[in-house]
Amino acid sequence: MSLNNILSIKQKALQINLDSDIYGTFAEIGAGQETARQFFRVGGASGTIAKAMSAYDKSFSDDIYGIEDDKRYVTHNRLVKMLNHETSLIEKRIDRKNKKNVKFFCFANTVATIDFAKKYNGHGWVGIRFQIDPKEKYNDIILHVRFKENNAQQQQETLGVLGTNLIHSAFFYNQTPKKIIKRLYDHLSIDQVEIDTINFLGPVFKKVDNRILSLELVKNKMTEAVMFGPDGNNILPAAALYKKNILALRGRFRPVTIVNEEMYRSSLNMFLNERHVDKKDTIVIFEITLADLTSDGEIDEKDFMDRAKLLGSLGETVLISNYKEYYRLAEYFSLYTKKKIGLCMGVNNLIQIFDPKYYVSLSGGILEAFGKLFFKSLKVYLYPVLDKNNNIVNSDNLKVHPRMKELYKFFKFNGKVIDVKNFKKKSLKIYSHQVLESIKKNESGWEKLLPKAVAEKIKKFKLFGYK
Repeated sequence: MSLNNILSIKQKALQINLDSDIYGTFAEIGAGQETARQFFRVGGASGTIAKAMSAYDKSFSDDIYGIEDDKRYVTHNRLVKMLNHETSLIEKRIDRKNKKNVKFFCFANTVATIDFAKKYNGHGWVGIRFQIDPKEKYNDIILHVRFKENNAQQQQETLGVLGTNLIHSAFFYNQTPKKIIKRLYDHLSIDQVEIDTINFLGPVFKKVDNRILSLELVKNKMTEAVMFGPDGNNILPAAALYKKNILALRGRFRPVTIVNEEMYRSSLNMFLNERHVDKKDTIVIFEITLADLTSDGEIDEKDFMDRAKLLGSLGETVLISNYKEYYRLAEYFSLYTKKKIGLCMGVNNLIQIFDPKYYVSLSGGILEAFGKLFFKSLKVYLYPVLDKNNNIVNSDNLKVHPRMKELYKFFKFNGKVIDVKNFKKKSLKIYSHQVLESIKKNESGWEKLLPKAVAEKIKKFKLFGYK
């Protein structure tokens, strides 16, 4: 849809206001009543808005919605409490006999805009609970945003536009969730606001997999990375990674092989033996880059879902990122934690890291990249490979770019690169692309190259073309 065909924010608000079957509540904390204001000022709001409120004072907010265990206000849990409370009130106070065909909704947000010192850029949770049939249960769309503008008033106005887009798209595009995501950015740009988490719930979205929609956020450059848990729901990276020790394994995972399992277990054991690394404060991330999801420039959603379902069934947390370069991934993690970070990778990946051609676009070149990658709390756990003569290649005998030899020696000498010792040489002959071909061709013996649980799940869910 061209920009000329996109409804203005006033048109969207007025279309909602003039629909006599849409009626609901606005509850906004922390950034003014910017969304409600859009609906009030276009006229006709008396038929749409049951109540607009803002509990700015913390004591009032706590009395209405309860006190959070962590004493915080801009949280997912707070938003859900707001939606629960306001929805129950509208159901209690409005007689359904007089509004048999009316679809109720509750729009809510809890937001912190940029502070006066401009140290924190601002973020918030935004959501809508709504009906598309008065006889059905409610549906939810909940998202987390990070503001990029450096002015509180601009952030407030951005929130008002985003909120109006959300309400309008929830009622008019609920059959096509991908379109909802795109419509959220009508009259906005990614330079103004980032959406890094979104979840769709309810009867109208019963066939929706939130992992596909999280992929849409990265594909459309609405965010650089998304994360989802074993249950398939998207989780906020900032919350999952906050003050955690992080061990990340990058791969295609199509499928997870015995090599992947050995890399995971061996590197995790080494990581947990590091000083100040406690298991309860540690998270393991299976990371897949957008580049590793594409084939001929296109993303195969079925292939993506096979990988996501497999990792989820194994109880793993998955990060989909647009960070092709490892230093960008390390920089991303460092936004949320000052604790230990481990990157488990194969020899070939490390050789690539020490290739200068990957850093020509950086003003500071490879030194800038390495300053971001090998900061004080990060280590690389290096898994060996076999060369053509069946010899093991590890950190002692790998060959980096000639100009990078001394730099590599420096980082190895300072303990930034550590060999994974616990491995089986025969496992190094397993290549996932060969296993994948065997699965697709229904050949025998591929099961032995995968962890038992993985092979069972591929057969059970018919993943990766298994028949």
